[in-house]
Amino acid sequence: MIGGRRTTVALSSLVLVGSSWLGAPAGQADEVSRHRDTGVILCTGPSDSTYDPPLTLEPRTTRVHTEARYTCTVAPGRIVPATGTLDGVSPSASCNGLTNPRITETVRYADGKQSLIVYDSGTTVRTVGVLDVHLSGRVTEGRGKGQSAQRDVLLALPRELPTECLSSGLPGNSGQAQLGIRP
Repeated sequence: MIGGRRTTVALSSLVLVGSSWLGAPAGQADEVSRHRDTGVILCTGPSDSTYDPPLTLEPRTTRVHTEARYTCTVAPGRIVPATGTLDGVSPSASCNGLTNPRITETVRYADGKQSLIVYDSGTTVRTVGVLDVHLSGRVTEGRGKGQSAQRDVLLALPRELPTECLSSGLPGNSGQAQLGIRP
């Protein structure tokens, strides 16, 4: 008889605890969701860029358009695919890199959320056969709003200067990108 009462009390306690989780007010559920979206977000994947006008050895104002296909960790143990679209202008771009680009990226996550990132500074570093384009900025809307954003893309360079840089210009390039959004 005492064993039956203990079982009843234990089951009743579990039901109460479970119902308190399930019956949390919507405001609290939204707060939990917002808190989850303010952690570190890390995205990686291929990135393809086009340049208008095409890049040459002479630095000039150039429009940059990039499409990225990311795999993003948006919370511990939570991975979602995403796409990134970058558009903007580099006031002094050449085959040697982009300088002071003003670029905006919209990241659309497969779970229906998105992040709008404004990059306001950038550097290009060339090391043995690789060009590393680094952009820094902030998330201005959506997932990660108010957090800093860093984007690096590694572009493999041909062993010799591409003939496009010497003639009609390099119309685009592809590489591997990493986007980090951090508090």
